[in-house]
Amino acid sequence: MSSGGGSWWCRKNDGLRRTILELGLGQFVSFSLAMVAFTASLASAQVDAPISLSFSTYLFLAVVYGSIMLYRRQKLLVPWYWYLLLGFVDVHGNYLVNKAYQFTSITSVAILDCWTIGWSIILTRIFLGTKYSLWQFFGAAVCVLGLGLVLLSDSGVGGGGGSKPLLGDFLVIAGSLFYAMSNVGEEFCVKRKNLTEVIAMIGLFGMLVSAPEIAVLERKTLVSVKWSTGLISSYAGYAVAGFLFYTLAPFALKFFFLTDEWSNNV
Repeated sequence: MSSGGGSWWCRKNDGLRRTILELGLGQFVSFSLAMVAFTASLASAQVDAPISLSFSTYLFLAVVYGSIMLYRRQKLLVPWYWYLLLGFVDVHGNYLVNKAYQFTSITSVAILDCWTIGWSIILTRIFLGTKYSLWQFFGAAVCVLGLGLVLLSDSGVGGGGGSKPLLGDFLVIAGSLFYAMSNVGEEFCVKRKNLTEVIAMIGLFGMLVSAPEIAVLERKTLVSVKWSTGLISSYAGYAVAGFLFYTLAPFALKFFFLTDEWSNNV
C-alpha cells in the first residue's frame, strides 16, 4: 500500500475512534443527567426545597475542584464577575426545573428539558457566531414540534401527569432557557480557558448564589422536614449525579470542539 493510502487509512481509523469516543462520552453525560432527574424527582416528592437540592452539587464541585485550584495555586483566567453571572443563571435554571417536579411528571420534565437544544442553537448563533447547516436547523425544528406535542398532551388533550402539568411544563421551558445560557457560557469558557477553573467556579459561585436564597426561601422548610434515610439518600444521589454531569459536560464540550478543529484540518 502506498504511503498516501496508509495515511488515508490512519485518518479514517482516527475518525472512527473519535466518533466512538464522542458517542460513548455523550451516553455518559446522558446517563448522569438521567440520574439527576431521577434523584431530583424523588427528593421533590418529599420536600419543597429545590434550591437546597442543587446546593449539594455546587458544594461538592467547589470542594473538589476548588481544592485542585488551591493546590496548583492557579489564578483566575476569566474575571470573577463572569463566573458570578454563570453561577446565577445556572442556579435559577436548576431551581425552575427542580420546582417543576412538584407539578408535572418526570417524563415531561426529561423531554421538555430538551428545549435547551433549541435555545442553545439560537444563543450560540447570536453570541458565538456558530454556523449551523440547514439539516441541523431542520432536526432542531422537528424536536421542537415533538416537544409541542408534550405540551398539548399535558394541557389536557392526552391527560398529562402531575397536579398542575402545564405549569410544570412552562417551568421546565423557562429553566431550559437558563440552562442554555449557562451552557453557552460554559462553552465559551472551556474552549478558551482552563477546564478545572470553569467547573470550580460554577461550584463556588453557584454555592454563593444559592446560600442566601436558601436562608430566605427554604430555611423554615429545611428545619421542619423529617430527614429520613430516603430523603438523605436522594440528596446524596443528586449531589453525586450532578457532580458527574458538571464534570463530564464541560469536558464533552471541549472534546467536541477539539474534534471539530481536528476534522477541519484533515
